[in-house]
Amino acid sequence: MKSFPLFLALKYMLPKRSFASVITIITVLGVTLGVAILMIVLAVMTGFGDVWKEKILSFKPHITISSRYTDSIPNPDEICDLVLKDEAVTACMPTIASQVMVKYRDDVEPVVAQVIGVDPLRSQMFDKVKDKIKVGEFNVAEDSAVIGIDMALYRLGVNAPGQRLLCYTALNLKSANELYFPEELYVTGIYDMGMRDFDDGLIITSLGMARDITGLEEGCQTIQVQLKEPELAFVAQERIAAQLGPLFVVNNWQENDQVLFEALRTEKTMMFILLFFIAIVAAFCVTNTLIVITIQKTPEIGLLKALGFSNRQLKQAFIINGQLQCIIGIVLGVALGWLVLINLQNIVAALSSVGIEVFPKEIYGLGAIPYRIVASDVLATVGAVFVLCSLASFLPAWRAASLDPIKAINQE
Repeated sequence: MKSFPLFLALKYMLPKRSFASVITIITVLGVTLGVAILMIVLAVMTGFGDVWKEKILSFKPHITISSRYTDSIPNPDEICDLVLKDEAVTACMPTIASQVMVKYRDDVEPVVAQVIGVDPLRSQMFDKVKDKIKVGEFNVAEDSAVIGIDMALYRLGVNAPGQRLLCYTALNLKSANELYFPEELYVTGIYDMGMRDFDDGLIITSLGMARDITGLEEGCQTIQVQLKEPELAFVAQERIAAQLGPLFVVNNWQENDQVLFEALRTEKTMMFILLFFIAIVAAFCVTNTLIVITIQKTPEIGLLKALGFSNRQLKQAFIINGQLQCIIGIVLGVALGWLVLINLQNIVAALSSVGIEVFPKEIYGLGAIPYRIVASDVLATVGAVFVLCSLASFLPAWRAASLDPIKAINQE
């Protein structure tokens, strides 16, 4: 048998052709939009963090080894063989990185890029780049080079393998008595990682070519290490540092990109706090709706009190009414948020087709809006909104329970 508070709450929730029913619908819509927006924003922010993490871990090293006292490591192969003995290590690669100016044709302005020189025999760390080759093949032997799709198509105008690039180094600025001619690189492949920082600014070539570009006679600048479990990089970092001794500096990816991930976490928290004001507005709507119902039902409330129904029962009825509005809004909000997220790319494409660019790659650096629905984020949103709406129901519930039955019955 249905309890009286629940019966009365459901009775007041039934849609009727009155001003109160319109306000109830608006309130439910307000809660729906608040929950949906919070869910969408948190999912997108989580997706951004996941994508950045995935791209960084697929392109950047999990552990970086450099010399503590010199600019180069003279015996990289010996160190790589030593590090590869660690069971957590899957790949180890000596590298040289340098900023250069690259020119393709005389009618195209030279562009700034970063050259990364790698050993072709130890290039397993770029397996994911090999899978993203759109044109040509991944070949970085001798004077061959692989470049990103944004640099190739939009900055240089290269659209096919075999094209020659002139690579101007900074060595001419370091020495006033010597003249260094530009190095020639031949494009063998064009990759598309879907991330502007990689697709627009990097050139991958051989370690020997990178030595010629930087003027390094032997060895490498750093040794990059890839692990089976990147999340446990700090554990492997301690073992590798103990193996190599004090002559080397060993850093992990979390230290190298700590600022980026801290910024993403902070931005996600701030977005939740700011957008939670939408839920606060929805809670005020719940309060206003119950106040309107209380005013409209004042004679009925007085009659119920005169018939012997307690203040506690009336309070429960109005609190349940507010909670029902909240629950309906939460269910609809979660459903709306889920529908928007699974159709997010279609929505962006539809807006782009009418000239509204909501997610340009040149600004955000990603090919598509990432998202990931996290159960804990959804539960936190739902729980916070429910508690807020429940608290918002107490004031009108207390007012309804405190009405004098005689005055309430006689009110016109």
